[in-house]
Amino acid sequence: MYGLNKLYLLMEKQHNRGQDGAGMASVKLDTSSSTPYMMRSRSNSTQPIADIFGKIGAEIKELEAHQPDIQQHPEFIKAHLPALGELMLGHLRYGTQGKNNVEFCHPFLKRSLEKSKNLTLAGNFNLVNTEELFNSVDLSMGEFQRQSDLAAMMEVIYHYLAMESDNTNGNPSLQKVLENAAAKFDGGFTVGGLVGNGSGFVLRDGNGIRPAYYYTDDEVIVAASERASIRTTFNIGEDRVKPLPAGHALIVDPQGDFKVARVLPEMEKRACSFERIYFSRGGDEKIYRERIALGYHLSQTVLEAINYDLRNTIFSYIPNTAEVAYYGLVKGMEDYLNKIKVERILSWEKDFTREKLEEMVNRKIRQEKIAIKDVKMRTFITADSGRNEMVQHVYDITYGTVRPGTDTLVVIDDSIVRGTTLKESIIRMLSRLKPKKIIIVSSAPQIRYPDCYGIDMSRMGDFIAFRAALELYNDRGMQQSVRDIYQECKALEQFDQLHTKNVVKQFYKPFTAHEISAKIAQLITAEDIDIPVEVIFQTIEDLHNSCPTNTGDWYFTGNYPTPGGNRVVNKAFINFMEGIETRAY
Repeated sequence: MYGLNKLYLLMEKQHNRGQDGAGMASVKLDTSSSTPYMMRSRSNSTQPIADIFGKIGAEIKELEAHQPDIQQHPEFIKAHLPALGELMLGHLRYGTQGKNNVEFCHPFLKRSLEKSKNLTLAGNFNLVNTEELFNSVDLSMGEFQRQSDLAAMMEVIYHYLAMESDNTNGNPSLQKVLENAAAKFDGGFTVGGLVGNGSGFVLRDGNGIRPAYYYTDDEVIVAASERASIRTTFNIGEDRVKPLPAGHALIVDPQGDFKVARVLPEMEKRACSFERIYFSRGGDEKIYRERIALGYHLSQTVLEAINYDLRNTIFSYIPNTAEVAYYGLVKGMEDYLNKIKVERILSWEKDFTREKLEEMVNRKIRQEKIAIKDVKMRTFITADSGRNEMVQHVYDITYGTVRPGTDTLVVIDDSIVRGTTLKESIIRMLSRLKPKKIIIVSSAPQIRYPDCYGIDMSRMGDFIAFRAALELYNDRGMQQSVRDIYQECKALEQFDQLHTKNVVKQFYKPFTAHEISAKIAQLITAEDIDIPVEVIFQTIEDLHNSCPTNTGDWYFTGNYPTPGGNRVVNKAFINFMEGIETRAY
């Protein structure tokens, strides 16, 4: 039961990575010919992990009803409990492609009469060349395959696995299989696979876009997308958990021996910075410090925005994922306030009283829990008029915290993508407190370009920064410049050259980041709200200073690590101009 318990813990400790479903698979070693050796279970229920492991628990109870001491007979329980195996694979689905039906949940599975040709696969990734992948193995895409990049990855890996298995009499070299298959993938990926013969692997893309960590000892070999989940599950120190290098695979054979082997050529490391800003849990000590730094680097800009008036400014955060960056922002405010305290006290020389000194020393940064998410609220109304009314109340507000007309309210968010929640819920909610001014601070820079490597943001029109720049073009009568960019994209598309450069970079060049931020502030403020709103974004420079190991910044800069990214952004712009609402890959 050890392996099942650990898999359950690992999945729960990464539950932030999956809101749409979950799945697990296992492979048994050394089974008799009559015992099934490979199983898979998936769920898209509202509590998918509990659903999967609850069913396993029910099977255990049923066995115990017939034989109470069954766990003292490991071979018997192994033979009668399908989930129990020496190799286990778990996955949390956060749907970025396809529907949320259970068949889209990982792991995927391909069966064969030969053990070495049975394959189950799960991953954290997006691929941007699925059509080319199907063509490379002479398969035509069905409706399901067209919606699933894992289906494309599965077919390619399986193609080379079956070929290698035939050439080696059922003893395939996974390193050769992955070298052949991974060379065809364009995207960001960490993918894990189990083979029916008892071998397994975890593979990371050549740019290291998606995260992967592993730990080994005499008992276990384990890999996961987050270091902290391994540390917690196995109660080990940070130095025991190693990052899987970009372009490498962790490969395990049926005897339990393992190696870390390069399967892709060396490329520029472009680990996703959104992992540090938002996507991963903040329990990892490095991520925690980086999120603190993200907030701290914003403190000087915020001080300027409030005219250094800390007496009449309240600081808070929304949503909870911004909490750690909030601590960093407050730390910056405290450092400034402490500096002022020292300077003021020194300027008094000996001219002060105990009361005057106490007042100065006890001066604090004003912090309040302004908003609390109402977890009971579900925006089940789909009609826009009703839905907007409900969205306003997803957060409960804390009344009495703000002095109306006197206090400026500074609220930090981890990132601003669409701006819809800000406009329909947060700004409207904060305005009910009647502050003198509302300042929204983003710990991430302006999101200007689609992401296609795992955190799916693929439509240009969704981005508030894009819409703000478009408004500036309209304000200044520069619509022809937008049409020129469109025509250049279409010309590249005609000659199948969309991948050669990011044409959309030109779209933002006429405007400063400050001009776009000011327009965003206008767009997220409803017409019936008369309180001034300002928006402050992280700079690219301070992003890299805060997160030095994760330099992947294409959603902010447009500097994509693979040619597929250029193709996606140009196609997304074409789709926007032509009124096509589908994703760009």
